[in-house]
Amino acid sequence: MNEAPAIIALTPNGLGLAKRIARLVPGALIHVTENAGKGDVAIGRVVPHVRALFEANTPIIGVCAAGILIRAVAPALADKTREPPVLAVAEDASTVVPLLGGHRGANRLAREIAAGLGIKPALTTASDVSFGVALDDPPPGYKLAPRSNVKDVAAALLAGQPVNLEVEAGDVAWLDNAAILHDPSVHAGILITDRAVLPGPHAVVYHPAVLAIGVGCVRGAAANDVIALIEAALNEADLSASAIGGLFSLDLKLDEPAFHLAAQHFNVPFRTFDSTTLAAEGARLATPSDAVEQAVGLKGVAEAAALAAAGPQGTLILSKRSNRVATCAIARSPRPIEAERLGHRRGELAVIGIGPGMSAWRTPEAHAALAAADDIIGYSLYLDLLGPLIGAKARHDYALGEEAARAEAALELAAKGRRVALISSGDAGIYGMASLALETIEARLDDAAHRMSFCVLPGVSAMQAAAARAGAPLGHDFCVLSLSDRLTPLAIIEQRLAAAIQGDFVIALFNPAGKTRREPLARALQQLRAARPASCPIVLARELGRPDERVTVTTLGALDEASIDMLSLLIVGNSTSRIVRHGGIDYVLTPRGYQVATKP
Repeated sequence: MNEAPAIIALTPNGLGLAKRIARLVPGALIHVTENAGKGDVAIGRVVPHVRALFEANTPIIGVCAAGILIRAVAPALADKTREPPVLAVAEDASTVVPLLGGHRGANRLAREIAAGLGIKPALTTASDVSFGVALDDPPPGYKLAPRSNVKDVAAALLAGQPVNLEVEAGDVAWLDNAAILHDPSVHAGILITDRAVLPGPHAVVYHPAVLAIGVGCVRGAAANDVIALIEAALNEADLSASAIGGLFSLDLKLDEPAFHLAAQHFNVPFRTFDSTTLAAEGARLATPSDAVEQAVGLKGVAEAAALAAAGPQGTLILSKRSNRVATCAIARSPRPIEAERLGHRRGELAVIGIGPGMSAWRTPEAHAALAAADDIIGYSLYLDLLGPLIGAKARHDYALGEEAARAEAALELAAKGRRVALISSGDAGIYGMASLALETIEARLDDAAHRMSFCVLPGVSAMQAAAARAGAPLGHDFCVLSLSDRLTPLAIIEQRLAAAIQGDFVIALFNPAGKTRREPLARALQQLRAARPASCPIVLARELGRPDERVTVTTLGALDEASIDMLSLLIVGNSTSRIVRHGGIDYVLTPRGYQVATKP
């Protein structure tokens, strides 16, 4: 399930409440369907978006009538054990109702939202109503073991029958309201343990995330070797991987790929501690090492990191184990480990293409990255396009022309362990921030810049959006040029345009003109008109995906040069491109060369 909930808001009042809810639900993103309107109009526009979110397994919080959400997801209902949470919140903040996925997080979300709004959630599932907890939806820090017989244990609790509770690790504060009777003689039981055990026929087993795995390795160790060592250590101690709260090491290993891959394998965080923190654990080490001290200045890394994560009340339950490239040790904390609050994390820089304008052109991957980010950096206009998606995150605005400053700021924040989203409109790799961000990383020699993770997330390019609006102008070979001579000499632009014309490419022209920068466009049109006929199709697109969007299909001879500015994009057809009129609308077709039969 995509853990970042989507908050659906349809009206100004709903948007205000959505912003309050976003502050209550970590990682939630506000989705506003542009110009949604009310009544049947709203339903017609919102339903496809909500259904797509549901089918993508995204938790949904609708600040709207429950009926809109029900009608949206009804055709997609299938397996209740796999459906994401769906909740409806009244616009006046008077009630929150979990509609679907009650035991897959909806009831928990409802309680969180209701507590923040000062209201009571409208829960209807029997176990929640009776004793305030859903046995198949434990709180963060606890995992339900496979094959647990939730049905029988819940039925016993609801019937007031005795249920035995055994606690071997973690705590049971979250079960206090269940009025569980401790009776080892009864069949139904609840076991909370970090051991690798299978539930009995009438039992529920929970694994609390109390195990801190301390790790060390030689530089460049293979992830498989680290994973195999951890698994062998767990088997030796008869411990469950579901009880791991995180992997921990020394700061020098913050960028060690093997540890990040191992953490992904076990689906837990990886955090590091500085040498001072680990040195403080020296008295508690079981196997201090002079060799390790010579290498890193500490008597031990794996045991020290495990103990630091487990806390002062934690205990070392498996001393250092090693193979040819790695070491690991295991400590147990008295309560679930909140790894996100411990040590240092590796900084992350994601360069995100957000599409040309409207949110429907934004990929789920981009939405997820925005939800995970701590800081969002970009040109003010592009950040405005995100609107309430930014929510309570740190927003860093920059003016047009401050691209280098944006990249530097993004690197500085990521180097401090922040999760940073650097925004480009359209696709980040097409005249976007991706190349500048990577070039800035390349130019920096400090370790911090090179220890962060870096990724580029694609977006719908304005060129793709314009082509889609205009039919199929990019149906055959095409090329893309920018007419901005701010970074590229005009002579080189003219040289590349001449080559594109000679190759008979369809040509997409970005940054065609500004208020004062008109010469590159004038000279480009001069080149085009000298080589292509006046009937050559042209697509002129402006403010794509925004309220003032305008897409015009015209010809090279009829093109109004004065209407072109920096918010415009041109697509120039090749020798085979033609205008096709359908339904009273002009489209541009560049055929691929298929033989299409004409019916009489």
